Amino acid sequence: MHDEPAPSIGPTRRPVSRRTFIGGGFAAAVVLGGGGTAYLLRSRPAAISATSAVVGAAERARPSTGNVVRKTLVARSTEIDLGGRVVKTFAYGDSVHGPLIRVNTGDTLEVRLRNDLPIDTTVHWHGLALRNDMDGVPGLTMPPVKPGAEFVYSFKVPDPGTYWYHPHVGAQLDTGLYGPLIVDDPNERGAYDVEAVLVLDDWTDGWGKSPSAILADFRRNCMGSMGSMGGMGTTPDEPLGADTGDVAYPGHLINGRLPADPDTVRARPGQRVRLRLINAGGDTAYRFAIAGHALTVTHADGFATKPVTVDALVIGMGERYDVEVTANDGVFAIAAVPEGKKNDPGALAVLRTSSGAVSTDPRTVPQLGGRLLAYADLSPTDEVRLPSRPVDRSMDLTLQSGEGGRQWLLNGRTFAEHEPLEVRQGERVRISMTNRSMMFHPMHLHGHTFALEGSGLRKDTVNVLPMGRQSIEFQADNPGQWMIHCHNIYHAELGMMGVTSYVEWVAGRDTLRQHDAATVA
Repeated sequence: MHDEPAPSIGPTRRPVSRRTFIGGGFAAAVVLGGGGTAYLLRSRPAAISATSAVVGAAERARPSTGNVVRKTLVARSTEIDLGGRVVKTFAYGDSVHGPLIRVNTGDTLEVRLRNDLPIDTTVHWHGLALRNDMDGVPGLTMPPVKPGAEFVYSFKVPDPGTYWYHPHVGAQLDTGLYGPLIVDDPNERGAYDVEAVLVLDDWTDGWGKSPSAILADFRRNCMGSMGSMGGMGTTPDEPLGADTGDVAYPGHLINGRLPADPDTVRARPGQRVRLRLINAGGDTAYRFAIAGHALTVTHADGFATKPVTVDALVIGMGERYDVEVTANDGVFAIAAVPEGKKNDPGALAVLRTSSGAVSTDPRTVPQLGGRLLAYADLSPTDEVRLPSRPVDRSMDLTLQSGEGGRQWLLNGRTFAEHEPLEVRQGERVRISMTNRSMMFHPMHLHGHTFALEGSGLRKDTVNVLPMGRQSIEFQADNPGQWMIHCHNIYHAELGMMGVTSYVEWVAGRDTLRQHDAATVA
């Protein structure tokens, strides 16, 4: 971190020592209070809060179409038919997933959230570099929305791509409270004939244990391996390692449907089909493939990549990929198999260009064992590559487990104990993440996209492999307080969350702390 000069102490304060300490992001000097009491003056930078004037100024500076898209979300308790299995859960309306929201780049999105749940909730707009007070993190960017209350989210939508929305309260993400958000670029020259959004999800609510009960069990006991077991590192057959999750789910869904009654993508033979893939799972990464088809990957987390053709890809929690396929003649299984969870059932949808039946067992799709996408295969297009410039601030972030797996930690601390990662507007920031656990962690940074070290691939969520390391760089150009956390919802709720805090020096923002004069003179 850069050293900063301390603001002037002023003529009325008499220092007892000329020694000045620099460390931990603040300057410190000794001053003398009444009766000869020694104090340590700490001059800290002020946090740029979610409602700071600079946040509003950044929002006003964003390009705008002048168009306002208005939507309403009602979070409530309901019953959902998953395709032969009826469950009680929380959802936005009467379907899982929630309503598809679609806007153009530069539109203002205005969403009225009505909370008909018996508990607090919010909405987080995953992947969007939006204004900070609309980010939906209770206690950081906004108060929670209380039962019976409403809140209107209103912000300009900055970047095209595939995004999604979900709560940021407890384990609510592992219920039916999520939905896709697609941002279109009117100038994009898409060479495809059919488009479909496929939302992948692991399901237990109203069927097995509720997410809140699972979380409570984790806090009481070390359920599952919690990173304490499994082999070292990864292998081609286990790209995320041997220990990929803590929860066994009775069902896995594509667009809210079980394999017995799958969702269908319809096309004609020879048509180009664009699929927007979103992993909304709480604890499950998926291996995705389509029987009889290769996948051409064109976007990662909303940002364009140079096209790469593979047979299958692994998508971690919170990640998104856009892929294109040329539809063959027939009926083909679209498979999403839980990565590493060999006893869990898979998820299934159908690509149909003619009549006929299809197997309901997604694990039989041969392409699942074919060429698998790796981050190293992908590079950004020139239009979205982060411009090269020197790094102004470098930070280390260590991912660990603690208390026998009852806690997940960043730099040895839970969220309740965390120290913000302080950055300043305009800086190029590098965060080096080192995973000291035996589980992978899909790490998500709010309010920004970052470039992966080496390839420059633009993302907002990245899988950090067991006992592995991943460095990211981002441009600090969206002021406010932003979460950085594991997108395994149980890891996050057990402590693996932190804050990237924009700060600025403010003259006169000093705090006095009493110390023993003998220790500081």
